[in-house]
Amino acid sequence: MRIALALLLSILTACAVAPIRPSDPDCATFSIVAFDPTTQELGIAVASRVIGVGAVVPYAKAGVGAIATQAAANPRYGPDGLALLADGRSAEATVAELTKADDGRARRQLGIVDARGGAASFSGDGCNAWAGGIVGGGFCVQGNILAGEAVVKAMAESFRASEGLLEDRLVAALAAGEAAGGDRRGKQSAALLVVREGYGYARGNDRYRDVRVDEHEDPITELKRILALHQRMFRRPRD
Repeated sequence: MRIALALLLSILTACAVAPIRPSDPDCATFSIVAFDPTTQELGIAVASRVIGVGAVVPYAKAGVGAIATQAAANPRYGPDGLALLADGRSAEATVAELTKADDGRARRQLGIVDARGGAASFSGDGCNAWAGGIVGGGFCVQGNILAGEAVVKAMAESFRASEGLLEDRLVAALAAGEAAGGDRRGKQSAALLVVREGYGYARGNDRYRDVRVDEHEDPITELKRILALHQRMFRRPRD
């Protein structure tokens, strides 16, 4: 009996100290994170050859900031990053603090925009090629396992040249990235998240636009279609 109890205790102890190592695929993707100073909206648009990318990459809180965590995505970057931003850290300082504390940072990719329009992007040197990003005024774009640098350049150029609603500009930037080659493995999912204080459903939260395509042969085109439906059903409240 004592032997059996000792064996059980050793098994339970081993389970407690040996963390489960998930075999989740890298969230290889391209994304844009941005701030609209006129409306104070913050948003993320993302596309990938991974199913359900919208459940992994985007995090945002009105008046605080927006975050895209991808590649070998660290999901703690979302809530922990928003907490740092809410505490007054800039986008750049938040990226530095999150990655410094992460032993797996070499395989991470991260884009952050704060509520003042500050932006920062990080690509670890262990991300699968092509990987990198661009930071501009009030936005950042980043991607990994891309057809090439032309993808993020096309996204940045599209956003800089566009006008109008933030949600439309974000999706247009995704489309530009896809037209430049996108994820070199192909297409599967896309998502859009835009937050603004009091603009969510029944004005009960800040999720103004939260639209996802989890699996589709042409996810960005489908995202556009669903966004248009969402815009017709949930019209922009008068300011």
